[in-house]
Amino acid sequence: MGKTTGFLEYQRIESMAKEPLERINDYNEFHVPLSDEQRREQASRCMDCGVPFCQNGKMLCGMVSGCPLNNLIPEWNDLIYHGQKEQALERLLMTNNFPEFTSRVCPALCEKACICGVYDSPVTVKENENSIIEYGFEKGIIAPQPPAVRSGKKVAVIGSGPSGLAAADTLNKRGHSVTVFERSDRVGGLLMYGIPNMKLEKHIIERRAELMKAEGVQFVTNANVGGDISASEITENFDAVVLACGSSNPRDIKAEGRDANGIYFAVDFLKATTKSLLDSDLTDGKYISAKDKNVVIIGGGDTGNDCVGTSVRHGCKSVTQLEMMPKLPDERAENNPFPQYPRVCKTDYGQEEAIAVFGHDPRIYETTVKEFIKDEKGDLAAVKTVKLEFGTDPETGRRTMKEIEGSEQTLPCELCLIAAGFLGSQSYVAEAFGVELDGRTNVKTEVNKHSTSVNKIFTAGDMHIGQSLVVRAIREGRDAAAEVDEYLMGYTNLK
Repeated sequence: MGKTTGFLEYQRIESMAKEPLERINDYNEFHVPLSDEQRREQASRCMDCGVPFCQNGKMLCGMVSGCPLNNLIPEWNDLIYHGQKEQALERLLMTNNFPEFTSRVCPALCEKACICGVYDSPVTVKENENSIIEYGFEKGIIAPQPPAVRSGKKVAVIGSGPSGLAAADTLNKRGHSVTVFERSDRVGGLLMYGIPNMKLEKHIIERRAELMKAEGVQFVTNANVGGDISASEITENFDAVVLACGSSNPRDIKAEGRDANGIYFAVDFLKATTKSLLDSDLTDGKYISAKDKNVVIIGGGDTGNDCVGTSVRHGCKSVTQLEMMPKLPDERAENNPFPQYPRVCKTDYGQEEAIAVFGHDPRIYETTVKEFIKDEKGDLAAVKTVKLEFGTDPETGRRTMKEIEGSEQTLPCELCLIAAGFLGSQSYVAEAFGVELDGRTNVKTEVNKHSTSVNKIFTAGDMHIGQSLVVRAIREGRDAAAEVDEYLMGYTNLK
C-alpha cells in the first residue's frame, strides 16, 4: 500500500448527512460528498492486511461475509490514495457492472468484513466506490462502448431489476443481441420502484439505461411476459431466455379483520409514491397517502424502514414499526465472531427521521398484529397487537414462538403497511415457460447453476435464490450470463 500507516493516522470520516428535520422536506438523496483530499485520506486507511476478507464474498453461518462481486477493494483504494482515479475505475468495473447502484443501496458487506474494523472502524469502502464511479460519469470517461462484433445470437431477459440488467449488460458486451422485457412502465424493477428516491435517485437508473441503449441493449416496457406476451413468442424468437423477475410474492399477515380498507403491502405503497413522484411530483394524488394518519408498519427490515421514512415525508400523524424478533445486540455477540456478518442493531435513516419528528424510536420488538379493527364503514381504525415469547423445541431444536397471554394492546391505525418479506417469485411466469419451482417457489436449478429444467431457459437473481441484496443480484446476473454465453457459443470467457 502507498500509505502503510494510513489506518493509524486517520480516523474514519463519512460523508455528512443532512439533518433529519431538513431532509424530510424532499425525496432527494441527502449525503454531501467529502473533498478529494479527504477521500484520499479515507482510502489510505485500507490496510495491507494480507487476507482481504472484504472481497471474499462467501457464506458464513447463512450470511454473506465480504463482497459477493469480489470487488478488488484494496487495489482501487490504493489507486484512489495515489490520485489515479481512472485506473481505479478500470479495476472497479472489472467486477461490478453498476457501482452507482451498489455504492448507494448496498449494506456494505465489504465494510463488515474489513480487518481495520476489528479493533477500530472499517474503511469507507462504499463511499470510496461511489466516488470512483461518479468521477467516471462526471469526467465523461464512462461512455457508450458497443461491441465491435456481434455473435448473431439473440437473448431475451425477462425483468429489468439488478440481476436482469447485469445479465443484459454482460451478454451485450460479449456481442450477443439482448432485449430486456419489463412489465412496468419504467426500467429498473426493484431499483426503480422498490427502493425510495432518497436512497437511489431515479435519474441514476435512467442514466445507466440510456448508456446500455447506446451500447445496443433494447428495452421493452409495459411488457408482461407470461401475460400479455406469450412465453412461446419469446422462445421462438430468441436463442436463450433469462428469467429475472424477482421475488415479488409478498408475505401476508393472516389476522382477523385483514379485509379492512387501509391495509397495503409495503411494495405497493413504495411503488405508488415513487411513480407519482416521477410522474407529477406527487401532484396527481395517485399514491397511498400517509398524511395525517396513524401508520403501523409490520416488519423490521430495510423495507419497513423505507416505509417509515416515506410515511414521515408524507406527513403522517404517527408511525410505529412492529418487529416480531427480539432486538439485536448493539455490539457483536460472542457467537457472532468476525468475519461473520455482524448481527447487531442499527438505526437507519427512516428511524432517525421518526425519532427527530416524534421524539422516540418507532420500533416495538417481539410484537405482531393479532387483529385489524374496522369502523362501521369497513375502514381500518386500529390494530390489536400482542407480545411474543421465543423458546426452543426440545425435540427438534427449532426456535418456537407463542403469544404472551394478556399482553394485547390496541394502537390507533388508519394505514397499515405489511413489510414482512417475500415468499418467492410470482408463479405465472415460471408456469408460462414450464420451468420447475422449488419448495420456496423459486425457480429450481442444480446447485450453483442457472439453467432450468427447460432447454435454453435460464434464471437469475431473487427469482432464483429468493429475496436478497442488490449486490447478490448483480452477481447472479453475471454468473447467469456466463452460463448463457457458454450455452450459445460452446465456451465462455466471462467467468
